[in-house]
Amino acid sequence: MLKYSLLKNTGIQILMAMVLGTVVGVLMGENAVIFKPLGDIFIHLIKMLVIPLVAFSMISGAANLGDSPTAGKLGMYTILFFLLTSAAAVASAIFAGTIFQPGIGIDLSSVEHMFSNKYAAQGALPGFMETIVGMIPVNIFQSLGDANILQILIFCLFFGIALSKLPKETRTPLINGLEGIIQALIWMVKAVMYIAPIGVFGLMAESIGTFGFNALVLVIKLFIVYVGTIGFFGFIFYPVLIKLFSKMPVMKFLSAMKKPQTVALSTASSMATLPVTIETCEVDLQISKSTCSFVLPLGATINMSGNAIYYGLVAIFFAQIYGVHLGLTEYLAIIFTATLGAIGQAGVPGPSFLVVAVLLAAGIPIEGLPLLFALDRIFDMIRTALNITGDAVCAVIVDGLNPKHDTLKEV
Repeated sequence: MLKYSLLKNTGIQILMAMVLGTVVGVLMGENAVIFKPLGDIFIHLIKMLVIPLVAFSMISGAANLGDSPTAGKLGMYTILFFLLTSAAAVASAIFAGTIFQPGIGIDLSSVEHMFSNKYAAQGALPGFMETIVGMIPVNIFQSLGDANILQILIFCLFFGIALSKLPKETRTPLINGLEGIIQALIWMVKAVMYIAPIGVFGLMAESIGTFGFNALVLVIKLFIVYVGTIGFFGFIFYPVLIKLFSKMPVMKFLSAMKKPQTVALSTASSMATLPVTIETCEVDLQISKSTCSFVLPLGATINMSGNAIYYGLVAIFFAQIYGVHLGLTEYLAIIFTATLGAIGQAGVPGPSFLVVAVLLAAGIPIEGLPLLFALDRIFDMIRTALNITGDAVCAVIVDGLNPKHDTLKEV
């Protein structure tokens, strides 16, 4: 009976699918591409729900918080938390990479056939003012069509605040309607999760089969250091922040986060995990609805500490492989670019090419980037689990700073 209940656990199913997909990929090689549609269907279903979910959640959150005198302060604390923790994540990755040296002693001769410089053009990051201007949509419907998350976020934030300024008798039915739409989207996400193990199997089989087991072996040390750094951030750094800046019991938080972390592992998407993260924070952690509706959608869009760790470690990894000396200037370039890149990374799954910008900023060759693609899916799943954990930590801390949060639960 216990074995049967374990088999029904989504997390166990995902792990089994990953192992099976890896085995099939190794055995079938490039022929494993036949399973790619299984993964594509899963990813497309997730991406289909991302835009409406983040849009309606952000409008609802901004509408609930917008009429509060502390809204501006909470927004500032939230953004500051995301920036500082992302920078700390990159710094910890650089430290771990420098100490454990995952790129030292690697022979690339067996995988040089996959090297390419075609990703160089994808590494340019816009300047500060270009980024600010680019965040403001000229046509919100075009932004929706292009899935420009940051532009959608800005519009929804502005629109939600505008709703909060309407008379109560006008805004109440509108916000109630938004809540109904959000609940419907949550049901859709849960329905999609039933096929998560099938999708993960297809993604793993195709990835391992396409890029080969040799590439997998070469990056295994990087993977171990990466998991260790993620573990430090998730089980030491974040709990310390909770202990110092909130009244939440650390063990209660870690226990409650198991469910959204499992969903994050299966979807590799902060957005797709958003309904579960919100439910966990509101019900299990007793965080106010207004704080959750504001902080969590924002975090799912711009808070990517797991991505920041990945970017920093990959930069150190390739610098060691190619014998590139990194000085203070290069380290600062990695931290700055990785922090901005992590914040600009949309919370949806898929190969991340923002790492190219980090490598170029520090003068590190990028030809070997395809070496990482065999494990990209696993990297993505693990960093997403840390990303949503960071969102919840921020919600816990910010909610404790809001003396009006109980009254904000009411529309």
